[in-house]
Amino acid sequence: MAVTGTPLTARAVMQDAPVIPVIVLHEVQHAVPMARALVAGGIRMLEVTLRTPQALACIEAIAREVPEAVVGAGTVRSSNDAAAAARAGARFAVSPGYTTALGSACREAGLPLLPGVATASEIMAAQAEGFDALKFFPALQSGGSAMLKAWQGPFGDVLFCPTGGIQPANAAEFLALANVACVGGSWLVPGDALAQGDWERITALARAASQLARG
Repeated sequence: MAVTGTPLTARAVMQDAPVIPVIVLHEVQHAVPMARALVAGGIRMLEVTLRTPQALACIEAIAREVPEAVVGAGTVRSSNDAAAAARAGARFAVSPGYTTALGSACREAGLPLLPGVATASEIMAAQAEGFDALKFFPALQSGGSAMLKAWQGPFGDVLFCPTGGIQPANAAEFLALANVACVGGSWLVPGDALAQGDWERITALARAASQLARG
């Protein structure tokens, strides 16, 4: 599915593949080969978290060198984070929570935002400001698939990306739900695979993830 030529939306980010990889990078030189490995496996929406000093440089390298990827910034918590991510070339943002200031900053920066929610009140607050594609975080600790099932009634117009504790063993349980577009997971980019430059392993993990069934 092409995303170039039309404005990218949060729903398009979530519906592109069954899994959005949650990526923590400590070495800039890993960014480009890792991104190419994920794209080769069918995963191109890449969430590089702003948890390390190297994250913005990694986003910039992927945006410049891997045009087939759609790189986004994760752990975006402030207006400054949003502006910095956009300058680095990020095309979407993912946040562990939501504030009005963050929503405004992402709009100003042209970044589709997947805001994090964990309660019904947080869903309503995000919806009131125009967000209906949301990250459910931390998913397992906040009620897991049972919570998402409970939300299908009152929030049938909302799509979720559960993140936090999702692994291959339980991903299918979440993806079977009608209100789940995708899941977020860190298992696609293991730290040891990065350290060893095992790009074939990352491609294999991405390929398996891209073939997960959705409800």
